[in-house]
Amino acid sequence: MARIHPTAIVSPKAELGEDTFVGPYCIVNERVRIGSGTVLSAFVTVLDFVEIGANCRLEQHVVLGGEPQDHGFKGEESWVRIGDSVTLRENVTVHRATGEGACTVVGDESLLMEGVHVGHNAFVGKRVTMANKVGLSGFSSVGDGAVMGGMSGVHQFVRVGALCMIGGLSKIVKDIPPYLMADGHPADIYGLNKVGMRRAGFDASARAAVRALYEELFRGGLPFRQAVERLSASEAGGNPVAGEILSFCGESRRGVALWTKGHALRRKEDEED
Repeated sequence: MARIHPTAIVSPKAELGEDTFVGPYCIVNERVRIGSGTVLSAFVTVLDFVEIGANCRLEQHVVLGGEPQDHGFKGEESWVRIGDSVTLRENVTVHRATGEGACTVVGDESLLMEGVHVGHNAFVGKRVTMANKVGLSGFSSVGDGAVMGGMSGVHQFVRVGALCMIGGLSKIVKDIPPYLMADGHPADIYGLNKVGMRRAGFDASARAAVRALYEELFRGGLPFRQAVERLSASEAGGNPVAGEILSFCGESRRGVALWTKGHALRRKEDEED
């Protein structure tokens, strides 16, 4: 049975799972579903059209379900969906999507630290870590296992791939493909996220294969788009990781942040890893 602090304001129409706790001075509107074991600590506001999974923890002054900051929004029904085992620290805000039935999503086991903002129609994958004050603009996305440094910002429609590592204060205005590190204002790519790949189970040969693929993409002598097309044809039915990288690059709308000449591919360092 859900436990509700006497100072909280909870609509009787809200759906609260078993062992849910709603702390002091929280507000929970009627079009809300909260999974079992989730804790709202204090001063949390959950507005209409929000689903929260099981075993989540929402700290003070989290606000979920605010209307999108988008001129195109006309009051349609749209949602915020938070996965299971998600931690939202103080002052996190997640806005509803623009478009009938559309969703803003935060995936399972993600950690959003103090002051993070997830804009309308954004997608955050599973096991993502965002440090303090990260901002995601509308329609942006962050892939599974990525780490975003504090106060970094992602431009609208820009994607950060799986297992990327983004440096603090970075300005991400073009897509960052999977398994890479990026930093700067605007951000440049400067290496493979070797630590993240090792932790995710990529052995030395798998990391070397990813490095070789990126070397061909960025240093193979062809324009980037042509390199993606040529490698996509040769990799058809091959390595699924290569397919993931090439599909990501081929679907880019904002363009890909290229590996600048100032940052070598660091093959020697990777081989010694």
